Order: sequence, then C-alpha cells, then structure tokens
Amino acid sequence: MNQMKLKALFALVISLAIAAPALIGAPAAGQLGDLTANKSMGSRNAPITIEVFADFQCPQCRNFYLTTTRQLIDNYVATGKVYLIHHDFPLSMHTYSHQAARWANAAAVLGPGVFETVEQALYSKQDEWGPTGNIEPILAAAVSPADMKRIQLIATTEGPQLDAVVARDMALGNAKAVNATPSIFVTHNGQTTPLPPGGVAYPLLKQYLDYLLAH
Repeated sequence: MNQMKLKALFALVISLAIAAPALIGAPAAGQLGDLTANKSMGSRNAPITIEVFADFQCPQCRNFYLTTTRQLIDNYVATGKVYLIHHDFPLSMHTYSHQAARWANAAAVLGPGVFETVEQALYSKQDEWGPTGNIEPILAAAVSPADMKRIQLIATTEGPQLDAVVARDMALGNAKAVNATPSIFVTHNGQTTPLPPGGVAYPLLKQYLDYLLAH
C-alpha cells in the first residue's frame, strides 16, 4: 500500500472516530419507536402490572412519586411482584410539562436506568425547574456528562419523534378516559382496575397489592 493510500485510510479512521460519539448517541431519524419498555421497571412476568399516567410538572404526581412510587419500587418492583410502567400525560395547564416529557423520553432512549434517574430528578427538583422551564441544568446534575451529551443530541435532533412518543402515551390515556394525573391502573389475572385519580397513599396501595397477591 503506497503512502497516499495510507494517508487516506488514516484520515478515514480519524473521521470515523470523531463521528462515533454522535453516531452512538442518537438513533437514526424516525427510529425511536416504542419507548414503553425503557420507561418501565421490573419483570414483565410479575403477577401485577401498574401503569401510571403522569405529568412531571404536576404537584400530585410529584407527591405520589416521592411518597408512594419509590417505596413501591423498593418493596414490590425490585422483588418481582410488580411491573411498573410510566406513561406521559402532560396537562395543558402546566406550561413546561410537555417539555419535561420530551427530555424524559430522550433519556429513555438510552435505557431504563437513565430514564429512572431523570424521572427522579424531574420530580425531586420540580420546584426548581417548574417556574422557568430550565430543565437542562437539573438533568446535567443527575446524569453523567456522556449521557447528558447524548440526551441533548437526541432532544435536538429527534424533536418530532419525541413528540410522537408523548402523543402515543396520551392517546392511550385518552382511550382509558384519563383526565387527571396521576392516573393509576392495576392489572392482575387479566383484569384491569383503575384506582382513584390523584394518587394513592402507600399504606393503602400496599394493602391492596398484598390482597391481590394473596388471591
């Protein structure tokens, strides 16, 4: 191989190395697909499935997440008893809830672990980003710099696809007559039961789940 071909090959390798982070960081346009699995936790074979339709800027959703969902994850999801699914249902009354959902779905592209980290950050820091919509610093403080770059890239290049993901969640919620958040649906033995909208206190939810698991 002559010197000119070697230089050309070397230049190609360098260009691919530079482009690699961007290629890895975001899917091809139009390839986001269904992110439901990446916004879910636990085993799909769990005896109980809980679907939560939520708005990241909703105070009741934050309260439900911090006081009930975290305990649910520790005691029922982690132990294989519950498969927990998050669905986005941003309400029009909340100025930045759709924007937050877009960021969360961009994180979901990277996997359930990154989504969970972003979900927790959005709820726990809701008072900080809610008044202004300044969400990026909240996420940057929660995820690794490498993941943040990938989330930013996806959010920048895949806006319409992210909006479509949110729209599919909302269409599912509308089909289930969701009109408030959080709205929770519990499925056990093929039967789905809607819980009272607005969230359920953990002790009451625990009692209900234990009853289902015993029957």
